Amino acid sequence: MTQKHTTPDGLVIVDKPSGFTSHDVVAKMRGIARTRRVGHAGTLDPMATGVLVLGVEKATKLLGHLALTEKEYLGTIRLGQNTLTDDAEGDITASADASKVTREAVDAGIAKLTGDIMQVPSKVSAIKIDGVRSYKRAREGEEFEIPARPVTVSSFSVYDVRDAVADDGTAVLDLVVSVTCSSGTYIRALARDLGADLGVGGHLTALRRTRVGPYKLDSAKTLDQLQQELTVMPIAEAAAAAFPRWDVDARRARLLTNGVRLDMPDEYEGSGSVAVFDPEGRLLALVEPQKGKAKSLAVFG
Repeated sequence: MTQKHTTPDGLVIVDKPSGFTSHDVVAKMRGIARTRRVGHAGTLDPMATGVLVLGVEKATKLLGHLALTEKEYLGTIRLGQNTLTDDAEGDITASADASKVTREAVDAGIAKLTGDIMQVPSKVSAIKIDGVRSYKRAREGEEFEIPARPVTVSSFSVYDVRDAVADDGTAVLDLVVSVTCSSGTYIRALARDLGADLGVGGHLTALRRTRVGPYKLDSAKTLDQLQQELTVMPIAEAAAAAFPRWDVDARRARLLTNGVRLDMPDEYEGSGSVAVFDPEGRLLALVEPQKGKAKSLAVFG
């Protein structure tokens, strides 16, 4: 009798290669993990590399909650050129000499883009406008506006400023930057807006995501490494790293898995999603406090 292959429930932290869409990585992981139940938490543009969090089997239920966490990036912004896509994938639409832009002006521009800001996403983003993806409208040459959305850029730092000459002979400035921001923030929109503020245009030429919530690049594996050895972070460990932990006794664990809304301790009020564990350390559910009771968001037990 052949032994049935079982894929463990958990997260896979992938170091996404450039040129792959997030969907490409999911498709590849379905083959590696030998299961259809694979999803991702928060997309990465094809040009970008770095941390992409995938959920396998039951851990796919965690993904929507993980997608909302803070993210960190390292990137390169080129001042002096605009592109159609606000990154290096798109055609150049305008060029301007950026050699006279001072570091003081750059720092002042970055300060305006730090904190709680209103951001207009790139037109080639996946945001839906009246049910249609923005990038589809842009490809078809439609004229449309995307409303600005509130995002939080908790830090935006410049590590290096390099003088360069673009292929078309334009004197440009390349800024190596790090950004820590809320979910839904577009780094290429930051590049575009910084260039606009400085009067020379700007776009993103490189982007690497170094952290999604508690999951960092040092725990990420390339697709080749995962092909050799599938490394799955167990679902209980993944949840404990990402959410406040609530340990319940066996009686409460039973009640919770039977659909009873438990009374929650006051300490969890206002803490968002909370991971509930049974006495054996198994993840039972994700809940959120609602008027002192535990409202189930996802059940695993």
